[in-house]
This record gives sequence, structure tokens and C-alpha cells, in this order.
Amino acid sequence: MNTSAELVIRFADLEDIPTIGYLAQQIWPETYGAILSPEQLSYMLDMMYNPEALTDQMTKEGQRFLIAELDEDAVGYASYAPTEDEGVFHLHKIYVHPKTQGSGVGRALLDFVIEQILEEGAAAIRLNVNRYNKARNFYEKLGFTVTKEVDIEIGNGYQMNDYVMEKPISKAD
Repeated sequence: MNTSAELVIRFADLEDIPTIGYLAQQIWPETYGAILSPEQLSYMLDMMYNPEALTDQMTKEGQRFLIAELDEDAVGYASYAPTEDEGVFHLHKIYVHPKTQGSGVGRALLDFVIEQILEEGAAAIRLNVNRYNKARNFYEKLGFTVTKEVDIEIGNGYQMNDYVMEKPISKAD
């Protein structure tokens, strides 16, 4: 990471929906272009990142969104929420713009999430990652392990083929 660049991670709100949507449009084709068909990629982006869907995620589903800014430029985002399992939070999204991947932004976002959820009594963090996404290696390096494989029907004849990964956390981390 450019040492003169200042990384700021902040909570996002409804006014940040256009920024989150824009980042997804920049990041997803690079992340999933070799994994998903162009049609599924387009379908999923629209399904998950249209303004109404993001509003519902923030207001009805209780996801808390974060935005990472490098020198005031939005370069990544994350969202998380508690699960029905006591002490377990789900990391729903964590994406970093391809131009800043490998610079520590993803790790900083994850560290910020863990710091927040520890304050709420979290004992573990869980996430889903596409089985063919190289991000699995990123998570494994940070202490996540695969707990199961899932195939999730998302409509239009498409599925998400994911690993569920989990990491125990504590204040000592």
C-alpha cells in the first residue's frame, strides 16, 4: 500500500448506496468474470446491488455496511450481520477494487469488522465464498477454515456454489 495514502474505513448509510453499487460494478466482473457466465454475473449484480436491494439489506436485514477509502477514494466495501447462531456473525460482503487488491485494504476491512463484532460478544465469524474464487486462499491465510459446501438457488436457474468458512475470534486476536 502506498505509505502516503491514508486508509479510512467508515460505516456506510443509505446515501452511500450509489457508491456501493458503483464499486460492485467495477469489482465483480474482475472477480467473477472467469467463474460465472456474463448472464449470471449481470443477474446477480442486479439482484444484490440494485438500490432497493441494498436499502433492504441495510434496513430490513440488519446488515451493517462499511466503505474503505484510500485518500478519500472509495476502494472497497464490506457488510456483516449477526446470525441466528449465538455469538456468530456473518460477513456478507467484502470486496476491494482490483487496483488496490493485495495492498492490505481487504485485511483492514476484515479487521475492522472483527473489532466491531467482538464488542457485541462475537465468538466466530462466518462467510460464504465461491468454490472457484481465489479469495478462499486469502481467508485461509487469515485463519478461516471450510466448514461445508453449499449450493444456493438464487433464481433464474442460477446457483451460488460456495464454501462456508468460519473463524473463531476472541479479544486476544
